[in-house]
Amino acid sequence: MSRRRIRVLATVVVTSAAFAYILTQVDLHKTWEILTSASVPWLVLSAVLTLITVPPMGLRWQLLLRARGVHESVPWLTRTYFVSYAVGQVLPTSVGGDASRIFETSRRHPGRITPITGSVLLERALGLAVTLLLAGIGLLLAIGRYPIGPYLWVELIFVVGTIVVAFVFFSRSVRARLRFTLPYVRRLRIERPARAVYEGLHGYRDHPQTLVWVALITAAAQLTRVVAIYASERAVGIELGVLPYVVLGPLLFLVMLVPFTVNGIGVREAFFISFLGKLSVPHDQAFACGFLFFLMTVLLALPGVGIVLWENVARRAAAVPDGTT
Repeated sequence: MSRRRIRVLATVVVTSAAFAYILTQVDLHKTWEILTSASVPWLVLSAVLTLITVPPMGLRWQLLLRARGVHESVPWLTRTYFVSYAVGQVLPTSVGGDASRIFETSRRHPGRITPITGSVLLERALGLAVTLLLAGIGLLLAIGRYPIGPYLWVELIFVVGTIVVAFVFFSRSVRARLRFTLPYVRRLRIERPARAVYEGLHGYRDHPQTLVWVALITAAAQLTRVVAIYASERAVGIELGVLPYVVLGPLLFLVMLVPFTVNGIGVREAFFISFLGKLSVPHDQAFACGFLFFLMTVLLALPGVGIVLWENVARRAAAVPDGTT
């Protein structure tokens, strides 16, 4: 069986299992009533908080590119982020969006595929590290207040994995010992992309100040999105306060990285039901909150869809010679 078929099969299985869980936990008619009576001001606040996080993402990407000698404007990088969100609606999780950003940027900067790929991958890795830090802080604050035992193990697994990956990509001593992998990657015919990924990430070990700034921007953006989730909660009548979402938000961002989903559909809502259910929130309200969070991810994609359509129309208009119909 090919890798493509395995991925499709895994996506179908994971998504189907998530939907099966949701259908056993919620009353869809009641959930619809909750959604149709949601508070408009809280929804607007959630939408605004979601959208304003994108330009800072463009800024952090600019910092990473600049450190490797690739110069690009924040407006264009923000535009590319919006397009990647649109792509991510139909491809597996964030992988499709990242590939879109790498492709578009490398077309504008021929011959710089290695630093461009490294910037996107490191941005993702730093995002994961900051997410783990925020989740850890949230979990510590929640100990004794909420039943979060199982999530501590999830956090620990990701922490260990992140430390191992960081050590492999940034340690000079490990770099010398990775030569034993060469026969294997050559046999698999992936030496060139594997080397590009490694070199793209390893090159940032000499830019610690840039990494600190990127981490700070990432933390601010993620906390803003946590407050956006809180606003969605208030929109459907849940009143837990912000602290549970300081725990839920980062863990949710980790769940969204599961590769075998399409934009996290089903898995995201199931996570809301599971997490908020442990805090005595009715499953119908929990699902409604998760669905609103999904709508916010769709909202992020709409500017990207508009940009793609506009650019295609403008490109076709420019290709038509003057005086023709």
